[in-house]
Amino acid sequence: MKRDRSPGVKLFLAAIIGVVLLIPLLMVYALVGDRENQSRTAQQSITAGWGGAQTVTGPVLVIPYEDQSVQTETVDGKQVTRSVTVRREMFLSPLKQSIKTDLAPDVKQYSIYRSVIYQSDLSGLASFVLPTDLDRSGVGRDKLLFDQAELRFGVSDPRGLTDGTTVTVAGDVQELHPGNGPASTNGSGFSTAVNWDGSGELAVNWKYGLRGSRSISLVPRGGETEWKVTSPWQHPSFKGSFLPDNPEVSEEGFTANYEGITNLALGEALVNLSDAPAPIIEDGSGRDAEYYASVAADNSQTKFASIRLIEPVDLYSQVDRSVKYGFLFIGFTFVCFFMFDVVAGARVAAAEYLLTGVGLVLFFVMLLAFSEVIGFTWAYIVASFAIIGLLTSYSAAVLGGWRRAWMIGGMLTGLYATLYVLLSLEAWSLMIGSVLLFVALAVLMYATRNIQWSGLTGSQDETEAAAADS
Repeated sequence: MKRDRSPGVKLFLAAIIGVVLLIPLLMVYALVGDRENQSRTAQQSITAGWGGAQTVTGPVLVIPYEDQSVQTETVDGKQVTRSVTVRREMFLSPLKQSIKTDLAPDVKQYSIYRSVIYQSDLSGLASFVLPTDLDRSGVGRDKLLFDQAELRFGVSDPRGLTDGTTVTVAGDVQELHPGNGPASTNGSGFSTAVNWDGSGELAVNWKYGLRGSRSISLVPRGGETEWKVTSPWQHPSFKGSFLPDNPEVSEEGFTANYEGITNLALGEALVNLSDAPAPIIEDGSGRDAEYYASVAADNSQTKFASIRLIEPVDLYSQVDRSVKYGFLFIGFTFVCFFMFDVVAGARVAAAEYLLTGVGLVLFFVMLLAFSEVIGFTWAYIVASFAIIGLLTSYSAAVLGGWRRAWMIGGMLTGLYATLYVLLSLEAWSLMIGSVLLFVALAVLMYATRNIQWSGLTGSQDETEAAAADS
């Protein structure tokens, strides 16, 4: 009578099949990334013509001045040095400024894709004072061309500017010109000429409407900056170089106050001979958005404060994290099949291991597909019930009875429930997962303590016959 394989060989074959199944699992992981990129492209199409993620900065007073520069030329084969007058620019930040922003968010949807957009109203007050120690910056007061001074306002995506933009300087409404914004918004924004002789304090009031999507960021300038943001959006995310002081977030929305951002914290003087560069801002969504946003804030030469209007659940991040637990589903299910095989006497073929594993991998494909349509939670319920029902029915045939199949179904139900808890408790997921693995290993070691892994399995009669023959 043909003998069965030894338990050790069966375990080895099951492990090989499990490793092979990691290939389609990795393909599912890549599929999540591809769908996420497709979602971002769709979101950009949704917000086209409305305005992207906005970065704004308050007014910067730019005053040209004359400077002497030494130039060397070759005349008749000889080096000739001469002094020429060149025009340069001095950038004066406000001594103090306060900005108020009201965000009115909305969700715009096309097909299965959605993106958060907003309409905002910004207003502010700034005061400029020419420092008494201006000479220390290398610029003499007598060299300043006050009649050519201008105020520059930064808006990273000026497509979002709406009607009603006004700038008042010393009580006079100014004529505005497009473009020529600060370098912190890559030159985008608007500007206005200023009539100021450098004496006393220059008071500036402004307001404008701005449309955008996903996030709004502020580049603080000056001796002290205050920024107050209010919105009915219930799910803000505060990122960047500065965080708000005691933000209030409730079902009615949020209020964020950034108070006392000083030039000492910014590491910038009030007077500069070159403009601050654009900051590195990661405003997007995705699996690693939180990490890259913090890295961008740390590595950005120009400091900023950023508020993201995020969705309550980032489904691609959730699906991505669940796929990373896929090997646990395959491992636990294969262990159960193996135990029924070597302990309870059920015969599980390699093909049956493979088909069961394919069903487990299919769960993550269904989870991704349904999440884009009905949301992550309902997609998780639909996909898990479908796969549990499928594998429970299949196990009844493989393991030779419904009693064993119900045990497989119960084990899968516990696994899917545990995974959902792990996805919800991100901070505790590693600890809970390690405890579960420890318990599973302890149960496995106890259940297989009497198995002779290198021996052949068979009936007691075959064993006694073999002993008699010997």
